[in-house]
Amino acid sequence: MKFYNKKRPYWLMGVVSLLLILGFSAIYLGNTQQSFPVSQYYEYDRAIPLKDTLLPQLNNTEYPLYHITYKSVHDKKVTGLLSLPKSGTSPFPVIILMHGLGDHKNVDYIAYGNELFLKHGYAVLRIDFSNHGERKKEVYDFDLTGKYKYWTRNVISQTVFDLRRAVDFIESRPDLDAERIGYYGISLGGITGTIFCGVDKRIKVPIIALAGGQMNLLYKKEALLKESKDFVSIVEPLNYVEQIAPRPLLMLNAKNDEIVPPIMSKLLFSAANDPKEIIWYDAKHRDAPLEVIYGDGLKWFKKYL
Repeated sequence: MKFYNKKRPYWLMGVVSLLLILGFSAIYLGNTQQSFPVSQYYEYDRAIPLKDTLLPQLNNTEYPLYHITYKSVHDKKVTGLLSLPKSGTSPFPVIILMHGLGDHKNVDYIAYGNELFLKHGYAVLRIDFSNHGERKKEVYDFDLTGKYKYWTRNVISQTVFDLRRAVDFIESRPDLDAERIGYYGISLGGITGTIFCGVDKRIKVPIIALAGGQMNLLYKKEALLKESKDFVSIVEPLNYVEQIAPRPLLMLNAKNDEIVPPIMSKLLFSAANDPKEIIWYDAKHRDAPLEVIYGDGLKWFKKYL
């Protein structure tokens, strides 16, 4: 099982060494300044029709499965899968389950989480990240510092809008409980999900797995320049995580993560307000034990959702 596409560049590697080179304390680095109210960037017109479709899918399980589409901001078409529990009474509480970089809504580790949450009575909504899965149109280097940095930033920001429209979709369904929506995002899905859960109060219980903050560190020696901070500001999780409170935040992280260095996760957790909890696993990014990392998330949902 994998949480990150091995063919993708390690765009978050080397940050620990950069911290040593820069010679600044974690506290100072965690102070990400905002040059404009970044949260307002993700406002949109909810009145725009969803133009959603819902098509039953044949599958080898007993639960109802639907392929969905809906219209998002910037006239983007979002693709996803909606799974409903095989037993219980609607409206069902919902978990939005989000994959990582280079993957898609039905990748193995997401399918695992879908099955687990369904068994415990939760509906599960999985969507493709912008330019991923069914939505994939171009193949560029995903890199916030390279020649496709604007494209990269747009992939993240567009998905925040797509997730907000996913909540609009949930609210339109009588079989889904819009008052009980949880979020579980992994890797890039966790980074993006931090932004999403910060700006959208309709998410009652956020779980962020294998993710971190301080994106400007990707700029190495230019990390502390105003230009670097401004560029990543709308996709910087540190600018949004404190807005999650007073909703209960759970972070799940790997002690030996080679993709999202632990210092980035610690900075993100430190910036969050209570109530919050972080769990560390003796693992790397790709080998975090599924049954444990999802099991801890399930306990959190059962306690708070």
